[in-house]
Amino acid sequence: MSALKGLTVLDFSRFLPGAYFGWLAGDMGADVIRIEHPRELAKATTMFGADTDEDAEKLRRARPTYTRNKRSLLLNPGHPDAAPVLRALIERADILVEDYRPGVMDVMGLGYAAAAAINPHLIYASVSFAGQTGPLAGRAGHDPAALALSGALSRLNGTATPTLPSVQVADVLAGTHATIAIMMALQARAASGTGQHVDVAMTDAAMPLLMVALGRTEPDAIGWPDGRWHPKGGVWQCADGHWLCTTDMEPRYWARFCAAVGRPHYAVRQFDTASHPAMHDDLVALFATQDRAHWLTLFDAADTQAMPVLTASEALRHPHAHARAMHVTLPVGDKSVEQIGTPFHLSASPPVDHRPASLPGADNETILAELGFDAAAIESFASAGLFSSARGAAA
Repeated sequence: MSALKGLTVLDFSRFLPGAYFGWLAGDMGADVIRIEHPRELAKATTMFGADTDEDAEKLRRARPTYTRNKRSLLLNPGHPDAAPVLRALIERADILVEDYRPGVMDVMGLGYAAAAAINPHLIYASVSFAGQTGPLAGRAGHDPAALALSGALSRLNGTATPTLPSVQVADVLAGTHATIAIMMALQARAASGTGQHVDVAMTDAAMPLLMVALGRTEPDAIGWPDGRWHPKGGVWQCADGHWLCTTDMEPRYWARFCAAVGRPHYAVRQFDTASHPAMHDDLVALFATQDRAHWLTLFDAADTQAMPVLTASEALRHPHAHARAMHVTLPVGDKSVEQIGTPFHLSASPPVDHRPASLPGADNETILAELGFDAAAIESFASAGLFSSARGAAA
C-alpha cells in the first residue's frame, strides 16, 4: 500500500521549497493538486521563456523532478468567482502548501484562518523566505539570501570570500523541513482531530548547517574560514583532469589514506598544523601524477573514504544511483526526461508509478467534476475568466 494513499494535498507553491513536499507526497501515493495561477505562469514565462511547440513545452514542463505525480488545476484564486471552487477544494483537502509572501494568501481570502474555518482538520503549511513572524517576515528572497542571513554562506566554500553556491541548498533544506513538519502535524492531528499552521522559513531551515561548528565552540568564535587545508578531507585533481574527494577524518582512516598514497609517515602528523601546508602541496603534486581511476583503485583496496567528484549526469547514471532507484526516466510523447528518484525507501510502501507533469490545466475538467461541478458550471467558470488572469487578480 502506498504510504500516503488517501491524502489530498493542495499545492499552491511556485518554487522548489514549497513544491518539495508535494513531490514526495505524490511519489508516496497522495493526490496532489497543483493550483496553477495564470499570473504566476505568465511571470515564469517572462523569466524563463516558453516553447511555442506543444511537444517541446510538454518536455520542459515534465523535466523538473518536483513537478511529477501532481495533477494540474489552472485557476486564478484571486478571482471573485473562484470562491465555490476554492471552498470545495479546501473542504476535501488534508494538507495545503503555499509559498507566497506572508499576507498574500490572506488577500486572496485563502489565509490560514479562513481555510481553517472551512476545514478545521486542514494542515496548512506556509513556506517562505523568513517565516510568518519576526522583523524580516515581509521580505522576499531566494536561496543565496537565505544562506547569507542564516550564517551558512559565510562558511560554504571554506574561505573568507563567500561565493554563490551553484546548487539549491536552502531551498532543499526548507522543503525537507516542511515535509518533516507536515508529517509531525499529521501525527498530532491523528491524536487531536484538528489541523494547525506549519510555518517554515528558508532562513531557519539553513541554520542547522552550523550545528557542528556550534557544538564545538561559542558562536563568537566561529569566524570566517581561513581556507587552510586540514587532513580531515580534500579535493584533488588527478592527471586526467578528473577530481576526487577524500574525507578521512578519523585517525584510523587517515592512517589508511597515508599508507595508500605512499606517505605512511604523514599519519602521526594529522594534527600538526605547522606541517599541513607542506603536506598539502606534496599531495597536490602527487595526485597529479596518476589518473583518477588509479587512485580510486588504491583507496578502494585500502577501504578509505574516497569518492570521485561526479558531474550531475555522471551521478544520475552511476550504477549505485541505478541500484538505489535514484535515476528515473519518464516517457513524454516519443521522448523522455530524466529525474531524481524518491530519496528514501520504505520496506512496505514503495513509491507509486511516476507521472510527468502535464500542461497547465490538463486536469481541470476531471478535478472540477470530482468537486461536484457539471459541464455547464465548468463552462461558466471559463467564461468568467477563472482560468485566466483576466479579472479579479487580487494577489
